[in-house]
Amino acid sequence: MAINRPKGTEDHLPALSPKLTLDVSAQAHGWLVEKARRVLERAGAQRIDTPLFEEADLVKRGVGGSTDIVRKEMFTVYYFGDHGGYILRPEGTAAIVRAYLQNGLKQLPAPLKLWTHGPMFRAERQQRGRLRQFHQVDYEVLGSTDALVDAEAIALMVGVVRELGLTGVRVKLGSIGDPEDRERYNTYLRELFTPQLERLSDDSKDRLTRNPMRILDSKSASDQELLAELGVKPMLDFLGEEAGAHFRAVQAYLTEWGVDYDIDPSIVRGLDYYRRTAWELHHEGVGAKSALGGGGRYDGLAQELGSKEPIPGIGWAFGVERLLLALEAEGMALPEIAGPLLYVAALDEVNVPHAARTAMRARAHARAEFAYRAMKPAAAFRDAERRGAHWVALLGTDEVAQGTLSLKNIRTGEQRSLAAADLATFLQEHA
Repeated sequence: MAINRPKGTEDHLPALSPKLTLDVSAQAHGWLVEKARRVLERAGAQRIDTPLFEEADLVKRGVGGSTDIVRKEMFTVYYFGDHGGYILRPEGTAAIVRAYLQNGLKQLPAPLKLWTHGPMFRAERQQRGRLRQFHQVDYEVLGSTDALVDAEAIALMVGVVRELGLTGVRVKLGSIGDPEDRERYNTYLRELFTPQLERLSDDSKDRLTRNPMRILDSKSASDQELLAELGVKPMLDFLGEEAGAHFRAVQAYLTEWGVDYDIDPSIVRGLDYYRRTAWELHHEGVGAKSALGGGGRYDGLAQELGSKEPIPGIGWAFGVERLLLALEAEGMALPEIAGPLLYVAALDEVNVPHAARTAMRARAHARAEFAYRAMKPAAAFRDAERRGAHWVALLGTDEVAQGTLSLKNIRTGEQRSLAAADLATFLQEHA
């Protein structure tokens, strides 16, 4: 019986694969991440990489014990003799804050901007754009509470999708206030929902005690009907003076910079370490669950992970596969195939090693490939075209004796003879 890839995962395929789509193209993934890198590093972000697995306690503290991710969707890693306390990372923020604390990154100039990308893991039900192994681009800023930092983070997220050419996106912006604001809101929610306890789903009954704000995120249709019936007041109505001023400042910066957004009172973050700004990026082209990603401020997370002093932070992440689906929905094609600039073929077996040497020397200046057996010109041209090559260099006995190459441009049909000694200059001119 054939062995297939695990359910909820995808292979990222080479550019010339049949039936290739954006979300499974290794080239498209690399192209997207490179676009994000350029936008973020131009803004001063530095690359950081953390392990694919972390201590279970870090993930539980960093994501939250009451969330569906921790309660239902974590992959636990076991091996012989271990305590079994490792988790495949479901998101990137907690690990980055852990690395910041453990490696003394506070000594670097603040605010410190960091970015990463890579696979994340959640044991959720597979559907289009929702995988058990998916990929994210993650941006985090540590060391500042300034509203200007919040606005810049949102603008950079929008900047990445604009750089990709995506147009049909919208920022949904909210605020969850300061801890005392949220405590007032949680008290209000408990008083509102307690008389309706029997009408709540089992998950929401549990959340009413642990974290009432999480009820607003419920996936239960009956819970959502109850929310509409009760006319639940939004968190924005409970913002204190300082949190309200911070929220208005973020909006002012975004408006000044031409970043469009909608105020969405339904955006909440249920964990204690979240503060103030929260947002999501949406695109209707990816389906009913239209979020491409989101972000928020988490000034209390560092202390939750063991810091003796508060380290303010804010960050965001988007799903690479979901962003590629949005691009596909807008009609974007796969990026142009980056084939070799030069393909070298020998016309007879005795000159195959010479063709290999020529290609290997050419690689100091450009991407080059060679044929592993002698080929007739027509066959060499066909093979080069299938590989996406620009130029074909033919080597026969006469060319080797004269120290020349017979070149043909696959795309234009141009043909010319070139001295082998001039190949490096030719490649540099046509790269």
